[in-house]
This record gives sequence, structure tokens and C-alpha cells, in this order.
Amino acid sequence: MKLDGQEESENVEDRRGISAGAGVMGGGAGIVILILALIFKVDPSKLTQLIGGGGSPQGNGSQVAGPRQPSDPEEEKQAHFTKVILGDTEVIWGELFRAMGKTYPKPTLVLFTGQVNSACGAADAAVGPFYCGGDQKVYIDVSFYKDMQRSLNAPGDFARAYVVAHEVGHHVQSLLGYSDQVHEAKRSSDQVEAHHMSVRLELQADYFAGVWAFHAQKKFNFLEKGDVESALNAANQIGDDRLQQKARGTVVPDTFTHGTSKQRMTWFNKGFTTGDVKGAAALFDLPYEKL
Repeated sequence: MKLDGQEESENVEDRRGISAGAGVMGGGAGIVILILALIFKVDPSKLTQLIGGGGSPQGNGSQVAGPRQPSDPEEEKQAHFTKVILGDTEVIWGELFRAMGKTYPKPTLVLFTGQVNSACGAADAAVGPFYCGGDQKVYIDVSFYKDMQRSLNAPGDFARAYVVAHEVGHHVQSLLGYSDQVHEAKRSSDQVEAHHMSVRLELQADYFAGVWAFHAQKKFNFLEKGDVESALNAANQIGDDRLQQKARGTVVPDTFTHGTSKQRMTWFNKGFTTGDVKGAAALFDLPYEKL
């Protein structure tokens, strides 16, 4: 990717080197969360609360600042990259919302190290990046990018940009009312249908990531050879079926919450090739088996 001249977002809380306080798990417990998250793809912050039994549900636990250790150059490079990508999403979604006659409230990026408190509860870096609608913030420990390359076999700048854009996609669907629609439907559904609704929501975030990429490429012309393939590969590597097969040697479709590898690649690509925000509604119009 070519990011020359593009500015970092100013909507950033850099909490790296700040302790999240009591109630947040780390070490071996974080590994347990990672394994369960890979298998079942549940909400990371909620899973951390359930297993850890601690942390304020409102995310108001104390965060004690410790001495900030100098970051290595690679970490700073990835932090800068993440801020720039967030800035690009602000530009594009701001334009798209204005075209719809709406205002786009920008989300805040929280960079953290290891552990963090949010309005959705306490979380460990092992659960990966997440969006919390309670405070409209995207949480990322940039060490996850190393995990993408080493553990998930999903390297590349555009693969990392896809991750950021996916989390911002959750912010967009919250602003457009899709999240409330899903949460309401899940309250009156059985467990299988609740999983299906989660899949629809996650695939829609993939679609919105593709919509952003479509318009960002037109505006910034930042893609290089192999970039699109790296994003599609990332979507492929984090499909529920692939992760379940890798983690336990079997696949249980009724427990999917994010969609199959094929579905994730398909919906990101649909957003990327059409750039049509309205096309996201199809995720809730199509029969589940047609997704």
C-alpha cells in the first residue's frame, strides 16, 4: 500500500504502557480466550468477562499509568499505519454519510498493550481487535499484526487495513441501525438463529470494509500489486470453518458467528467491487443459506 501524504487520525487514545487494573486476564488465561475465540468466534469482551469473572461491565476500572517504555521501531510503524488507516476511513465514511444526508460521528481508536478496559468490559489482547458500541471505540493491540502473519498466515499491509476497516464497519452498522436490529432479533431467537444473526452482522462489517476500500482506492489510489489478494487471504484465514478445523479438527456450522471463509471473502469482495452502501441491506434480506 502507498500511504504517502495521508494524515493520521486525531481521534486516538494511546494507552500503550498503561495497566488496565484488576479484573483483566493475561498470561495463560489469555491463551484460553484465544483458543475459545478461534473456535467459537464469540464477542471478545464478553468472553473475557465471563471467564475472568472480573472487570466493570461499564469499563470504569482504574487504568494506572506506568512508566512508558520506548517502543521498538516496528511497533511505532504499525501504530502510525493504524492511525493513517483510521484517518482514511474517517474521510471516506464522512463523504458517504454526507451523500446520504447524514453526519458521521467518528469512532475513537484505542491503542493498548496487553490489556484494556472498555465500556463493553475488560479485554485481553489475545482476543484480537474489537469494536465497542458502548463507547464507539475501536480497540487494537498492534502486536495482533504479528499474530496475523505468524499464526494466521495473513501478512500484508492491506490485510491489516482490512482488519481496521472491518472494526470501523461495526461502527458504521451501529450508526445505520443494523446492530440494534440484530440485537433485538437475537433476544427473541433460539441459539442457532442467534448465531445466524451474528454471522449476518460480521459479514456486513466485511462488506462495509470492502465499500470503504472501493472509495478509498478511487480517492487515494493507494493499492499496489497483491494488496487485494492479501485482504482476501486474511478474510479466508479467519473464516469460522477454517478456524474450527484448525483448532479442533472438526466444523460445527450451527456455532458459526462470523461466517465461512468463502462467505467472508465473498462479502468483502462485493463491497469492494460495488462500493454501494445500500447493498449491505442484502445481508438481512437473503435466506441464511444463500449468504
